[in-house]
Parts: sequence; C-alpha cells; structure tokens
Amino acid sequence: MSNEKLEKIKKELQEDLQNVKTETFLNELKVKYLGKKGLITELNSEIKNIPNEEKKSFGMAVNEIRNLFNTSYDEKLKAFKEEELNKKLASETIDITLPSKKIKRGSLHPMTLITEEFEDLFVSMGYTVYEGPEIESDENCFQKLNIPKGHPARDAQDTFYLKDEFENFLLRSQTSTAQVRAMEENVEKKPLRIVCPGKVYRRDEDATHSHQFMQIEGLVIDENVSMADLKGTLELFCKKILGEKTEVRFRPSYFPFTEPSVEVDVSCFKCQGKGCNLCKQTGWIEVLGAGMVHPNVLQMCGYDPKKYQGFAFGTGLDRFAMFKYGIPDIRTIYGNDIRFIEQFARKDDTYEIK
Repeated sequence: MSNEKLEKIKKELQEDLQNVKTETFLNELKVKYLGKKGLITELNSEIKNIPNEEKKSFGMAVNEIRNLFNTSYDEKLKAFKEEELNKKLASETIDITLPSKKIKRGSLHPMTLITEEFEDLFVSMGYTVYEGPEIESDENCFQKLNIPKGHPARDAQDTFYLKDEFENFLLRSQTSTAQVRAMEENVEKKPLRIVCPGKVYRRDEDATHSHQFMQIEGLVIDENVSMADLKGTLELFCKKILGEKTEVRFRPSYFPFTEPSVEVDVSCFKCQGKGCNLCKQTGWIEVLGAGMVHPNVLQMCGYDPKKYQGFAFGTGLDRFAMFKYGIPDIRTIYGNDIRFIEQFARKDDTYEIK
C-alpha cells in the first residue's frame, strides 16, 4: 500500500475532525475509522501484505493516524460533556435569595394520639401491652367470658360473623378476647398485668356509635387483689387522662365476665359537674365498665379462683378522643378527611412527628 493512501486517509481524518459539531457526528467518525470495517482497521489488516523491510515504517504511520484520532476524539468528547453539563447547571440554577417553600408535615391521627397516651400511662404503672387478632372464635369472644350460647348479653354485642363460619368465627366485639388469650398463654399461671388496645366491631352506627371502633381493656390477676385496687387504678387513670380535678363515681352494674361489676362515671369536664348539654344536665359522664373477674372466667382460662383474684376494665378509645378533642360525631374520626386530621398537629406539643 502506497504512502499516498496513508496520507490521503490522514488528510481525510483531519478534515472530518475539523467539521465535528455534535457528539453524534463524533461517534459516527469513530465507527468510520475504528469500526469493524473502518479505514484505520483496514490499514491494520494490510500489514501482512507489506514487505518485511517496510512493515515497521508502515506500522508507525498507521499508529500515528490512530493516535491522532484517539487524541482528538477524547478532547472533543470531553468538551461536549462539559458543554452539556454547563447547560444543565444553568437551567437548574437555584436562587438561594428567594424565600423557601413551606414543607408540609404530617400529623398523627387522634386515635393514634389517644392510644399512645393510654399505653404510656399503663406501661408506667407496670402493665404490658398485649394485642390479639381481630378475627376470633365464638369460644374466646363469648363462651370463655361466661357468655354461653343463647345468653341475652350477646344481643348487646351483636357483631359480624364470617361467611360459612356462622357460630364459629367472627369479628371480635370486644378486646376482652385478648385477655382470654393472654391468660391461656400464661402457662405457668403467674400474676398478670396487661392492657389490650385494638379494633372491635358491632352492628351499630350513628353520631356516637360506629360499626368499627377502638377499645382498650385492662386485666390484673394476682393473689389478694380487691375492689379497692380496681378503684385506685381507675381513679388514677381518669385523673391523668382527663385532669386532676376529675371526680370519679362508681355505680353497680352487670357484666357476665365480672362480679361484682361497676359502671364508672367522671365529672363533666365541660361544665365541671354543673350540668350541660354534654352531660345531659346530670354533671356526670359514663366512661367505662369494670369489675372483679368472675371465678368462672378464671377457671375456664386455667387459673385457680381460690388462689387468684383479678379485676378488669374496658373503655372506648373513640369516646375519650371525642371528649378530649371536642369531636362531635364519631364518624368524623373515620372519614379520612385530611383537613380534620391536620388539626391534631397542634393539639398536643408532646407528640413529635418522626
């Protein structure tokens, strides 16, 4: 191959490099000269046909052309990349002198706030938080709570039975089912002190009731537990949640799983017991039910009622949230209106959004 052809390819290369205006054209030149059928690639394949005495000079000439292309290619590619980056930086410039945009923070749901407040209080008193499943057996939901089949107390807790599982499995109507599970899981039958928060379900829905709502129930089992322990616990609980000036009243009542049983009222925190529309002019508001655990319940869950006694209490978290935050309609809590939830970011400064 003549030196004239080498010079021709070199000159053509130099002219092409001078005409490069875009990165795309630069890459096309790379294919033209160094591709599988490129001009420089073909020069390499011709070395075998060159006389031995000319191979060295020919090879050096080919390498000179290749180095010329590679050096120019790298320089131009770098220039294109820098130009592209500068254009991008110029288009995305941030003016740090402008006022920043307000970052919208989330807020905890009122049910989360009230649940955490209850749990923190009882944990500080030595209780353990225990949670059970929302789908329960009829045995745990009723029978082991001293409510056999056909008992009239079931009517007040009418709930949702699962299809094809009638009288076998249902959505729990109370979190007392978690108490049953906790007692049965306590194989060694040692003293127990738990609170059980969670969702429950009943066929009911109006301004003050919902087919789905939240409960929290407490259970204490030990030797020599008395009604005085229950009263002291509930008085402390109500004062811590509703205010130190809250007065507590106990009224006899009936629950199948406790004996004796009481309804617990607190002095109206809106009118301080004088009478208003919230307390229906009575000065008192019913907040929870409680009592000493029935011996039948202890025995069905494996405890010796002659050795152990206990007390249990339960209340609706929704009701306390309505009282504390002034929510007039329970359905608002479950309405998923972001405007409603945003209000509670300012209700309690002790809660920090993480």
